Amino acid sequence: MSYLEYTVQRIPTGPRKILYMNWPLVLLTLAVAAVGFVMLYSVSGGAFSTWAEPQMKRFALGLGVMFGVAMVPIWFWRNVAGLAFALSLVLLLFVEFFGVTGMGAQRWIALGPIRLQPSELTKITLVMVLAAYYDWLDVRKVSHPLWVAVPLVLILIPTALVLKQPDLGTALLLLAGGAVVMFLAGVHWAYFAAVAGAAGGLVGAVFASRGTSWQLLKDYQYRRIDTFLDPSSDPLGAGYHITQAKIALGSGGWAGRGYMQGTQTRLNFLPEKHTDFIFTTLAEEFGFVGSFSLLLLYVLIVGFCIHSALTNRDRFGALLTLGIAATFFLYFAVNMSMVMGLAPVVGVPLPLVSYGGSAMMVLMGAFGLVQSAHVHRPRSRG
Repeated sequence: MSYLEYTVQRIPTGPRKILYMNWPLVLLTLAVAAVGFVMLYSVSGGAFSTWAEPQMKRFALGLGVMFGVAMVPIWFWRNVAGLAFALSLVLLLFVEFFGVTGMGAQRWIALGPIRLQPSELTKITLVMVLAAYYDWLDVRKVSHPLWVAVPLVLILIPTALVLKQPDLGTALLLLAGGAVVMFLAGVHWAYFAAVAGAAGGLVGAVFASRGTSWQLLKDYQYRRIDTFLDPSSDPLGAGYHITQAKIALGSGGWAGRGYMQGTQTRLNFLPEKHTDFIFTTLAEEFGFVGSFSLLLLYVLIVGFCIHSALTNRDRFGALLTLGIAATFFLYFAVNMSMVMGLAPVVGVPLPLVSYGGSAMMVLMGAFGLVQSAHVHRPRSRG
């Protein structure tokens, strides 16, 4: 045992856990959040109290949540994974009957001045329960049809509830996040090939059902698909958002127009500039350099999560970390693809940058779980 390791072992448990945290991940999280504060100040036209100040307060609270969750032993989170998932399902059912409607969708629960979006919580509790399931299951049974059916049911129940809100973006993230955990747990590739084939058939059915009595998507969701395929078909209507976003992205050039100098933002051409489309403001003001820098920060966060998982000999902790890393990756990949016209607009926020309370708090709690797995992973004694 080295002198440093000996010194760490003599530190009381609480302070020792602080030292054991994945500090590069903490600093990267702070860096991305700082980008969000700067951009929210910009899109508000220099009004600190409009979006930047509330977001900073939420992040400060979220940082406390992350540290609090990190200090709790990982075995506790394994034991309560099923309960947490069940609670998220109850909240989704509550939304179905008593939820608050906004922008044509019923997705929120009103708790006084706070609006909670249970579907955000479900993204993480689904990863938790799947990681706990595969930690419990004998690895020789992972690809047995009976044991594959169980996680499929766990994935499809919340997905169906979220689709009813309707929230196609979150439903797709639930499906993708659950599939990633199943794949990482060792489920045979043939199952995924079968699902891919079925997905192709479903896509065909979605288009075939349009305008019929059994239409599978809402009209506005079909319009989003039309806009994705050909934004110029309705440049002043359904294609307006993505057209303006592309103009902002292109006008940023290599180094951008300068901080708070973006014309698309300042003249209010950009839709939802403080939430789903905030990346376009960043691209317009800081150009390719700024956009790539933010993407690099995101990739580094995912990389440190993967490294932590690969060095963790606890199966639950490793699967949980990888599942959260995959969910985080899907967050920013879908958002960036969406605003660049590479994917349909599905209403997915840019993690830690877009304005919003539920997504911020849930994501910080998720990083707390990653830290808990890192802090409490098995360590060799020398």
